[in-house]
Amino acid sequence: MNQKRRNGSRAIAALLIFFIAQIGLQVGLAEPTVTTTATPILPQAVGRLTTSNNQPIQVNGNSAATGASIVSGATLETGANQSATVNLGALGSVEISPNTRVVLTFDDQGNVKAVVAFGCVKVIANTNATGEVATDQGSAGKTNPATGGELEISYKPGTAPVIGQGVCTKPAGGEIPSSDDGGFGRAHVIAIVAAGTAAGLTPLFFQDNPSGPSD
Repeated sequence: MNQKRRNGSRAIAALLIFFIAQIGLQVGLAEPTVTTTATPILPQAVGRLTTSNNQPIQVNGNSAATGASIVSGATLETGANQSATVNLGALGSVEISPNTRVVLTFDDQGNVKAVVAFGCVKVIANTNATGEVATDQGSAGKTNPATGGELEISYKPGTAPVIGQGVCTKPAGGEIPSSDDGGFGRAHVIAIVAAGTAAGLTPLFFQDNPSGPSD
């Protein structure tokens, strides 16, 4: 009798285990399948700053010199006798002349944009990158990503921006050429002053002897 009871208990236990396993399997199949897809995070493009003679310039209101990292959206400002270059790797580079303020934006899609508040900027865009220069008046030009190219802009608030090769060239010891003097540069002024001085002194050399001719 005891043997039959033991066999019966074992059979019941086996059935219970089977039913529990079946219930667990059905619950597991009923749960929704969650698929986790990893979203790739693209690295942020970072530029590298180089300044003339390692002189610090202003980046977002802070002092920064050669080797500083420049992120998209940064405002860079140079003073007199200061210039800087931002190397953007595969995108190209941006050259900033003295007395210039510019907001520089760029991304990993190949876009480089320099919004000039005042001064002179040269954008050099490599192939497969689009370079753009702009002012508060709007976009002033873009390069062709198929070929790459350069854009040079000189801008003074309240005037039309000047676009063209060499507009940011600064003569040694001088300022960027300007037509505000109506075509009379410093050399013209010096020549006019010298001529006037010579004309004023001429009568002194040719006036008669005040003592008159001797008898």
